[in-house]
Amino acid sequence: MAGHRDNNHDQDLPLHLQQARAQTRRQFLRRSQAGLGSIALAMLLDRDGRGQSGARAEDRTTTADNPMTPRAPHFDPRAKRVIYLHMSGGPPQQELLDSKPALVKHHMQPCPDELLKGQKFAFIKGHPKLLGSPYKFHKWGASGAELSELLPHLRGVADELAIVRSMWTDQFNHAPAELFLYTGSSRNGGAAMGSWITYGLGSENQDLPGFVVLISGGTDPTGGKALWSTGYLPSVYQGVQCRTVGDPVLYVGDPKGMDRTDRRRTLDALRRLNEIELSEFGDPETLTRISQYELAFRMQMAVPDVMDIRQEPAAIIEEYGATPVGSSFANNCLLARRLVERGVRYVQLFDWGWDCHGTGAGDDIVKHLPAKCREVDRPIAALVGDLKRRGLLDETLVVWGGEFGRTSMNEARGGSTFLGRDHHPHCFSIWMAGGGIKPGITVGATDELGYHIVDNPISIHDLQATILHLLGLDAWKLTYPYQGLDQKLIGPEGDAKVRKELLA
Repeated sequence: MAGHRDNNHDQDLPLHLQQARAQTRRQFLRRSQAGLGSIALAMLLDRDGRGQSGARAEDRTTTADNPMTPRAPHFDPRAKRVIYLHMSGGPPQQELLDSKPALVKHHMQPCPDELLKGQKFAFIKGHPKLLGSPYKFHKWGASGAELSELLPHLRGVADELAIVRSMWTDQFNHAPAELFLYTGSSRNGGAAMGSWITYGLGSENQDLPGFVVLISGGTDPTGGKALWSTGYLPSVYQGVQCRTVGDPVLYVGDPKGMDRTDRRRTLDALRRLNEIELSEFGDPETLTRISQYELAFRMQMAVPDVMDIRQEPAAIIEEYGATPVGSSFANNCLLARRLVERGVRYVQLFDWGWDCHGTGAGDDIVKHLPAKCREVDRPIAALVGDLKRRGLLDETLVVWGGEFGRTSMNEARGGSTFLGRDHHPHCFSIWMAGGGIKPGITVGATDELGYHIVDNPISIHDLQATILHLLGLDAWKLTYPYQGLDQKLIGPEGDAKVRKELLA
């Protein structure tokens, strides 16, 4: 049959031909020692877009042995690590960070026709009515940051925040929007932001994953585990999901009947076998396999220790509103601090439940939204304050936001009398703190009805480039060759700007 590989026929070939057929073209180039093959190999390795393109000679042996070895960035960084707090579902900016008195004034009046022409909505049908927020806003701190009454604890760290009211995206459904935010592409197959960052910088703690994911809200984000996938990057840079109930990481413990000494001997034997395969075929995934086996062995001791919040003083646990037994967003915020304190490069928190459509009491802005805010407001404020008190905030970038915003109109799906908002890509709000961010500022603005950006629009790729810049990484140089393109977090075309108005 055309195109069918006859494995039995392969077995009849001489050994050297079997080995040749087993190699990929990329592996062949890695082994080639002369001519065009070695030139291509040198180009591939030298244009490796990690920090300081091409490791220093004295670092190369260590880096080859362990892909997570810390690497110098492209330039001096403002931040060393990131905690990204993602409110999965898209929190309504009109209720939290972007006060719109005009919406309140025109509450339940028909939406102006000019806002509807040529627009597509996920669920709104017919001619919707404007929806004014039922919540009051107040100014807090020396900066006068305007925050909703739904966030009473966040006001205590208002002067640390840079509020951005002019974010926008080109995606209006959850999974594509989350993929775009974290991988730079709305389609599956891209590499996650945390993977890019650990690929570029390595990790400061070799006993813990460089990229950790913590989940709350009862389910994964809509984008699923693709949001912490390595995509086309070597799989050693994939995010590791840690659980707060049961074993923190699945399948890390020793099998039944095997103690730690036996496990060590087994891994040593596996390493020798894998090193033979690596020298023979040069497949980078063999190096990943070696590194992950060793990391799993070290994690057996390190992960249970860092995940045990019972070690924290009672006053700290109370400050976060955490509970030593169980799983919650508050626990995850405290764990995030414990992880970055120990050198984890990128910590991603996903909290599900922010999709406030108003189809019922379980997703409206009157009952459900205040409950969600009570779950996150206290621990987020505690996290920012705790990082600052410990001297970690200056080198830790904290980002809060969702994948898109919400409409200025009431959705009223199927005639629902509950209040809620549809998906809205044209504008939404986030905030950032620490890690080289200018504190106590508000950037960008939307029109009086909160429908369009009228000042300083900031794109998803701009945000990604700015985060990388704060870590000392050039978003245009941090590349990986795949499918004939120099792939980047900001997209192969590199259409992005570092937003210097956000930098301290």
